[in-house]
Amino acid sequence: MLNATRLVELTEALAGPYCAMLLGDFGADVIKVERPGVGDQSRTWGPPFVSGESAYYLATNRNKRSITLNYDSPCGEEALQKLLSTADVFINNQPSMASLKKRGIDPGSLCAKNPRLIYCSITGYGFTGPKAGKPGYDILAQAEAGVMSFNPIAIADMTCGMYAAMGILAALFAREKTGCGQFIDMALFDSQLTWLANAGSSYLNAGASPQRWGNAHPNIVPYEVFRACDDRYFVVGVGTDALWKKFVVVMGVQDEIGNDDRYKTNADRIKNRETLLPLLRDTFQRETAASWLEKFAAAEIPAAPIHTVSEAVDDVQTRARRLIVQLEHPAIGTAKSIANPIRFSSTPVSYRLPPPLLGEHTAEILRSLGYSDDDVRAMAVASAT
Repeated sequence: MLNATRLVELTEALAGPYCAMLLGDFGADVIKVERPGVGDQSRTWGPPFVSGESAYYLATNRNKRSITLNYDSPCGEEALQKLLSTADVFINNQPSMASLKKRGIDPGSLCAKNPRLIYCSITGYGFTGPKAGKPGYDILAQAEAGVMSFNPIAIADMTCGMYAAMGILAALFAREKTGCGQFIDMALFDSQLTWLANAGSSYLNAGASPQRWGNAHPNIVPYEVFRACDDRYFVVGVGTDALWKKFVVVMGVQDEIGNDDRYKTNADRIKNRETLLPLLRDTFQRETAASWLEKFAAAEIPAAPIHTVSEAVDDVQTRARRLIVQLEHPAIGTAKSIANPIRFSSTPVSYRLPPPLLGEHTAEILRSLGYSDDDVRAMAVASAT
């Protein structure tokens, strides 16, 4: 379907690589750009590892080619620009617009050079609002968006619906090339099995059957919920060893924890999770959640409060991103809903109609099909509508 479509991916972790992989499954030529010697941070997320490769990384990176580029060097930057000039799609998850502009890979610069380029950014908080540029992991988004504050949502239904919409769009694109439509067979079970992602990869490639971790992470430590002295809960995600070094300084435990060889690397911290986490929990009891979050924000360490639904809906980022939609409804007055999360630069989504009353548009639609007013009335009398 997407044959002859080139996608350049400058992302890491899960959301961006997963998106690129799905498009690779549709036939796109996906080129993954990584830093020499380091690469996607998920390459270090383990155990389990398979012949040195992280099972987590293996989960979301099929159907891709990888190129290493030091795009901070002049020749590396030039090569990246040449590569992007050949791209149909560019997926990026770097949260700093200033950094993107410095390298000339911000939307304005790239789209000016290549007007047909589709540039997709996947970040924690987007590029607008007071939290723009803030580092973000999955656990932070769940916490601040209110999802973590109550029992799980109907993710099977939601996931399958998203995949179905994606499949329909791909099929529409294919129809433009072939002239033919096609059948799309979607299943809730399939969509949920697909979501096993890194957990499924750990079992399939390393025979490691994941156990229940609650809100913790099987491949990253620390990456979970903590409680402060004021009984407020928050989350912290320390996804790299570089972040860990900053984390122990902010926590004030560099001597007793930061210099301990048992916790030097992420693999070490996973191995010694049971001794490390009690130390961190005790330390977090020294200050309030607000105090810790302020310190983490200053050090650019991913952390967030766990919001209730009401707190999430009323959050400044929610308002800044205009994530609440209001439509006039004939029965209830104003109908409110959560907005579509996709932000297009040229063809924005539109909110035209509230949820309809039962049969509200029956006559209108029948007339558009050529039925007369008499036909419409006759169908109503015959209980056909």
